[in-house]
Amino acid sequence: MWPPDTDPDPDPEPEPAGGSRPGAAVPGLRALLPARAFLCSLKGRLLLAESGLSFITFICYVVSSASAFLTVPLLEFLLALYFLFADAMQLNDKWQGLCWPMMDFLRCVTAALIYFVISITAVAKYSDGAYKAAGVFGFFATIVFAIDFYLIFNNVAKFLKQGDTTEENTAQRAEGAYALHKA
Repeated sequence: MWPPDTDPDPDPEPEPAGGSRPGAAVPGLRALLPARAFLCSLKGRLLLAESGLSFITFICYVVSSASAFLTVPLLEFLLALYFLFADAMQLNDKWQGLCWPMMDFLRCVTAALIYFVISITAVAKYSDGAYKAAGVFGFFATIVFAIDFYLIFNNVAKFLKQGDTTEENTAQRAEGAYALHKA
């Protein structure tokens, strides 16, 4: 490895029985995996559920006789994985030019609407068992995406409401100070 280690630790501490040291770097492909704390959070669980349900729905459409609907679950699976790793690797802090909450909100809204439509079509129109299974998993995915966009909307609305109240308070203080200064 470059640069070479110039100050090796002469007395390395033994590793604890439960795994590696807390300050040690994670080697290899494990560095690409999301942190356990993020996966246990609500957003992490929602993104895992979205990607899992999208993948299962995709597999059900692949197994069925017609492949008209398989692009939606595949795209949503890939987008959910992208947002899972983007949130886990904190790319939203690194790439400030993108509006991450809006992109995530639009992804969830469109996914919920499209999943709802194709699930109704798959259950009502086709009699194949794989279509029925894909429709049922699509309904579950619709619910998970709807919960996600509801939570994103509440967080954004709360943030905007905080911004409005601070701006109003600042404007009221400025007007009050100007009125006192004139008097």
